[in-house]
Amino acid sequence: MATRFPCKASLELNPTTRIGPRHPKLAAGGFRAARWLAAKTFGAAGFHQLGSKFADAKLAQVRDKLARGETVYLAGLGAPGTHNSGVALVDVTQAHGPRLILNNEEERFSGNKHTTEYPHASVDAMVAALRGIGRDIGDIDAWLTSWDYPTLAGTLARSVLEEVPQSLKLLRTTEAAGFDGRRLDQMTRTPKILAKQLGLSERVPLICLPHHDNHAWFSYAASPFADDGEPVAVAVLDGTGDQGSISLYVVQNGRMRRLYCNDSMFDSLGAFYSVISSTQGGWTWLSSEGRYMGAAAWGDMDRATNPYYARLRNVLHFGEAGEVRLNRAMANWYCDPFDNPYKAALTDVLGPPLKPEQLWNPDAVLRVEDIHHRPDTKDRLDKAAATQLVFEDAMIHVADHLLRITGASRLVLTGGVALNAIGNMRLLEHFDEAWFAGAQQRNARLHLWVPPVPGDPGVTIGAAWLFAHLAGAPRGTPMTHAFYCGLPPTNEAIVSALESDDIDSQRIGDISTADGRDAIADLMAFVVAQSGVIALYQGAAETGPRALGHRSILANPCDPNARERLNERVKYREAIRPLAPIATLEAAREYFELLPGASDAGYNAYNYMVLTAQSKPGARDKIPAVIHADGTGRIQIVNADDDPLTHAYLKALGRHVGVEISVNTSFNVAGPIAQTPQQAIDTLRRSKGLDVVVLVADNGAVYAAWHGGERDSGRFSSWFAQWKSRR
Repeated sequence: MATRFPCKASLELNPTTRIGPRHPKLAAGGFRAARWLAAKTFGAAGFHQLGSKFADAKLAQVRDKLARGETVYLAGLGAPGTHNSGVALVDVTQAHGPRLILNNEEERFSGNKHTTEYPHASVDAMVAALRGIGRDIGDIDAWLTSWDYPTLAGTLARSVLEEVPQSLKLLRTTEAAGFDGRRLDQMTRTPKILAKQLGLSERVPLICLPHHDNHAWFSYAASPFADDGEPVAVAVLDGTGDQGSISLYVVQNGRMRRLYCNDSMFDSLGAFYSVISSTQGGWTWLSSEGRYMGAAAWGDMDRATNPYYARLRNVLHFGEAGEVRLNRAMANWYCDPFDNPYKAALTDVLGPPLKPEQLWNPDAVLRVEDIHHRPDTKDRLDKAAATQLVFEDAMIHVADHLLRITGASRLVLTGGVALNAIGNMRLLEHFDEAWFAGAQQRNARLHLWVPPVPGDPGVTIGAAWLFAHLAGAPRGTPMTHAFYCGLPPTNEAIVSALESDDIDSQRIGDISTADGRDAIADLMAFVVAQSGVIALYQGAAETGPRALGHRSILANPCDPNARERLNERVKYREAIRPLAPIATLEAAREYFELLPGASDAGYNAYNYMVLTAQSKPGARDKIPAVIHADGTGRIQIVNADDDPLTHAYLKALGRHVGVEISVNTSFNVAGPIAQTPQQAIDTLRRSKGLDVVVLVADNGAVYAAWHGGERDSGRFSSWFAQWKSRR
């Protein structure tokens, strides 16, 4: 029996508080009717929910194949209409469970960030990879989707009916749920479109997997937490899923049980942060959240003195049993999320929201170039800090209840909300030995893990991993890296991309031997030590939003001007944005407070830049470029086994500048991270402050590319000559 939180439909607490929808019965009936109708419609189009005859038969077929010792291939599909479309390919055996081969994100191939388009290029690249290992599309045993579309349709209907007639505006702004209604026809035709692309005569049947279940099972199964009989709590905190925006689970003895779903699209931590960060920061949804988190560090992060915190906290109602509900007397994004997201009471706190047409306007976007001079800038930063503080309160409130009812000391946090690296650190700080002594009467502290893809690019993996689990496969091997997007570039593709009149290039070495790898690493460190800025392009790209050493821009952490220079001349972004530290484990321990609750599997929780760490005294003096305004760094620890070249570079940097830490920011300019060699060179063209791109082919050959012609500063050629003369 699932544990349920209490229902507080239309709860009136005082004149400035309203919790729950106006029409809960109408909304619930609309949910059931819309889900039933959508199940019929999607079923006729080739989509099958779990529990259907087709899904049951496919599970039985896969289960039998695994029992015979055969390898099963599963494809997880992020279909058009929901953001971050793409495809994951997984192989499964009864002996070892699922193994991720690749997770292709369509935005990387198309160049359209957070795209909702059909993942044509991702599927093509997946088929090429499948054939590269001697298999073909006929070997794919099941195609799984990352959303349960009939349930999503029911949730959309429920959300519209909750507040009719005011909420009818949602029918024209369905992207508030991360759903692009303009692609509804393309979504429903996906089985046919996929068949045509694959050259099949019949449409490809798709099995719908629940969105939050995908998040939860993959994130647990990929975690370093052992299946030792002790419970592991899983919290999915999201913008929205196909049923709700907060779902809680417990895993014990290899079985996952859902404890709770809030059954609401707008009682959402993700929606709260997205709306405030956009309407106060000046950026659009999915671009605003990370920027606003960075801005918060410049504001007043003290709950006792922040002028906005106490009043802003009233936007969320913290109920019994860890429940978080939206105060609909202050917020209006459950009716009109873009044009009129605030009620008068919230406008009284924050001022009027920015309108959609004002976003990305230089006069509206929050910047800090003059942070010490303009009172209005300081005021806006305090609003960002208050938003972050309220958000952290909500995370702690939910986690507190989940840990109490499960008795767990290990927590897997996932969903898009889990990208808030500061909030993740706060959980580790809050749930310490004193909390466990009082709440669970034992000597323990929280152990936390967040996957490298907690957001929607990860649910394609999750659909395949969850289906494998339902078919009886073991959980699989924990993740140690995120290099799964696409395949390593071929030598031919790199050479072709370098054939351009405005780009100079040459082959500079080979990393197929340890000596060759160390030489390239030393060259990279030498250039960075001269305050050069380099991009490293190697292997398969990272899946997830963080560059982790395969598609990274690297610079000297000891240079106090590096952050300003990279933001202004390399990335062309707000000066408010911090730069992240990438480090060896030894260096990370020397300069940052690595919390014991993140220490599982050699501090695996710090491998993916989803968790910040407090810097130690003196760190800012030594590595100022990677210490943010609040004294933290969103750190990545590099393991030599998973990324030998980047690890060798960090070791070499220690010899050149005295620290095995580098600036690391993603290799992109105003778009997705560079996926192909051609995109890498195009990114170089767009970035006047980038000195050189180091490109590594799949055969180990290494090339350097830099600006040619009138744009050639001569810096890299000079450094390369100096480096060769020293060896």
